[in-house]
Amino acid sequence: MHITHVRLLTVPVSDLDAAKTFYAGTLGFDVVMDRSTGPIRWLQLAPEGAQTNIVLADHVPAPGSLHGLMLETSDLDADCAKLRAAGVDVDGPQDLPWGRQATLTDPDGNGIVLAAR
Repeated sequence: MHITHVRLLTVPVSDLDAAKTFYAGTLGFDVVMDRSTGPIRWLQLAPEGAQTNIVLADHVPAPGSLHGLMLETSDLDADCAKLRAAGVDVDGPQDLPWGRQATLTDPDGNGIVLAAR
């Protein structure tokens, strides 16, 4: 595998503003992006200098579920082939406007995105 780090982790929350206050105010995370697109608000934060960011989300299933774990890889095609050889159902890779990515789920059904820069 060529995974280098976790890029994004989505954290399901019930109140975006209260969560932003906690992560940015209490924990001292930097607000990387706070933007609304239609009914969806993208609220991304990270500790200063971190490679991994979190996205606070109130539009995903109930808190306690995990969707959107994004793992960055330096060789997406090789990793998809290796995952398929291990019996994992991988969708992609796909070329998208923001980069290349593939999706899969873990044994519990948690959604994972494998992404290349």
